[in-house]
Amino acid sequence: MFKEFVYQTRESWSRARRLIAKAEHLEKGSNPRFVVTSLSPEVWEAGALYEELYCARGEMENRIKEQLSLFADRTSTAWLRSNQVRLYFSLVAYLLVEALRRLGLRGTELARAQCATIRLKLLKIGALIRLTVRRVWLSLAEGYAYAGLFAQVYARLRTLPWRC
Repeated sequence: MFKEFVYQTRESWSRARRLIAKAEHLEKGSNPRFVVTSLSPEVWEAGALYEELYCARGEMENRIKEQLSLFADRTSTAWLRSNQVRLYFSLVAYLLVEALRRLGLRGTELARAQCATIRLKLLKIGALIRLTVRRVWLSLAEGYAYAGLFAQVYARLRTLPWRC
């Protein structure tokens, strides 16, 4: 439930501002949220401003934090170039996992999963790889819990057109 009103603090704000309140009750209890904005109600209705604009900003912050799970925080060498290369590799890894989430995991249980979760459940797995002249054989462990999902994602990715 959303409600908007004009609010002004007693001392710290120089003028009244538009405030949007979201009232929500979850299993753990109430979860009130407030957003102060200068955007007019004619441009942004209260619910749309909160869900489409404010939450999108928070989601982007989550994506930035997510890069740390792909080792972007390890810049501990004494040389700028080696730290820069590590960040480049981390960025490329993030872009690949994001593409996997967007293209291969759409509509699955991992469609909104964080990079670290995708890495642990879908990429960091034990497998036997056999190479022949014409094929690469990938044999997953029988106890691998996500074998069906792995096969589904693989099949989906195979149907995508290659672009260079």
